Amino acid sequence: MRYITGAVAFGAALVLGTLATTAQAAAAPAQPARSGGLYAPSELVLTVGQGESRATATVQRAVTLSCTPVATGSHPTAKAACAQLRAVAGDFGAVVNTTSGRVCTKEWAPVVVTADGVWQGKRVSYTYTFANSCAMNAGSGSVFVF
Repeated sequence: MRYITGAVAFGAALVLGTLATTAQAAAAPAQPARSGGLYAPSELVLTVGQGESRATATVQRAVTLSCTPVATGSHPTAKAACAQLRAVAGDFGAVVNTTSGRVCTKEWAPVVVTADGVWQGKRVSYTYTFANSCAMNAGSGSVFVF
């Protein structure tokens, strides 16, 4: 009998706690979401580093890029970078053009670019290694040029 009474009391406490929390949430004024309310968040950290892989590269530059609802962040051409990403639906593989018309040397001085964050509400983690900085500048559009 003692266990049943304790279980009933515990259940009643849970119900009252849930009701109190729901009442507080309903009474609280609505706060606008950081990402702009109705828009799915698009917040990225982009890096450029010297090295062969993400794990071994030395980061030389890093910027932030937010594309929702308007282009902002420390990226120098945020508006153009967001437009390029929107045009390819956030596909970083399509942003990195490996067949540009620019002629570059064949030297191996790898440059790693990364993108981490959220694109339209979905987690993003992207890495690409260019043969050298000439190849990176020729094939990355405005997203990784900073």
